[in-house]
Amino acid sequence: MNIFLIGFRGTGKTSVGKILAQRLKREYIDADVYLEQQEGKTIKDIFAESGEKKFREIESKIIAELCLQNNLIVATGGGVVLNDENVNRMKKSGVAILLEADADTLFKRIKGDVSTNTKRPSLTQFDEYQEIKYLLEKRKPLYDKAADFIVNTARISIDDAAGKIMSFIQNYVKK
Repeated sequence: MNIFLIGFRGTGKTSVGKILAQRLKREYIDADVYLEQQEGKTIKDIFAESGEKKFREIESKIIAELCLQNNLIVATGGGVVLNDENVNRMKKSGVAILLEADADTLFKRIKGDVSTNTKRPSLTQFDEYQEIKYLLEKRKPLYDKAADFIVNTARISIDDAAGKIMSFIQNYVKK
């Protein structure tokens, strides 16, 4: 069973994923990093050269590949839930854990992460804060529908978030 961490950028998928991988003694994969390695380009470059539609096709191919493996901890890209087939594959291959936080928290975290600005494209014509608010509102129903379990990371540590997920997984496996 794989564990897929879904949610908007800045919710802690990478940080929590690495802790979970250590605790569960599983391989951790950041789907965006894996995609960039497979394509030999940054996500920002793929968007600039080929557009979002092509990026989403590549992202779906990567998710399909990862779903064929087992016992992975996968931090997905924020838009993975935009494709129902991605969600279906993840759910057949494991569980989807939604990490969420409010727009203000995400804005502060994203502003503090230099790599986000250099590697990630803007997805709207809005400024950063408005883009976060807009995309969160647009994606929230998709995130909620995809999630087997939800952890709000706005006011808890990454260790506490990982602990909540560990508890859920232990109970989930017992079913």
